[in-house]
Amino acid sequence: MDDPVTRQLVDRVETIVRERMDGQTAGHGMDHVLRVLASARAIQAEAGGDLAIIELAALLHDVGDAKFHDGVERSAEFAREILSGLGAEDDLIEHVAHIVDNISFRKGESAKPLSLEGQVVQDADRLDALGAIGIVRTIEYGAAFGQPFYLAEASDAKTGVGHFYEKLFKLKSLMNTDAGRRMAEDREAFMQTFLDQFMRESGEIA
Repeated sequence: MDDPVTRQLVDRVETIVRERMDGQTAGHGMDHVLRVLASARAIQAEAGGDLAIIELAALLHDVGDAKFHDGVERSAEFAREILSGLGAEDDLIEHVAHIVDNISFRKGESAKPLSLEGQVVQDADRLDALGAIGIVRTIEYGAAFGQPFYLAEASDAKTGVGHFYEKLFKLKSLMNTDAGRRMAEDREAFMQTFLDQFMRESGEIA
């Protein structure tokens, strides 16, 4: 990205997002955002797409996460507010807001189609739920919201291990880009190895 004005916009958005998300943890803090940003840049280098749109959407995709706003998802709202306040063009604002509003797993079939830029950011976000980072984030989330990682007894309670099967092991098949799929395959394999070892140590499998 050679345009200094655009570079300044991305830098200013990062500063604002850092301030807004200060103290936000449970696997959904600024560290997560920066990893998504790095993965999005890596995917974009192969898949293409407007880098500025990708960077802005990656930075803003969790700025109004529902988990920290009384169950109401506000990331698209906050993305519009922040970008408008920085004087961004309307087309850019709406493109970024559309991505932010439609990349989450929980949107499911109600999500609207994504541009290439949106597909890149979605892959990057989903990658951060996989691998060693995905395991740590699952445990962090459970610790923050009182969810056990595993229960030996039959129970309807939500668990971290249950989350692996309900969501995380489905992500590889949902990747949009070749780069995302390759990265997801490697990370999923590590998670499966970890889970097998965990179950052996727990006495659940021989």
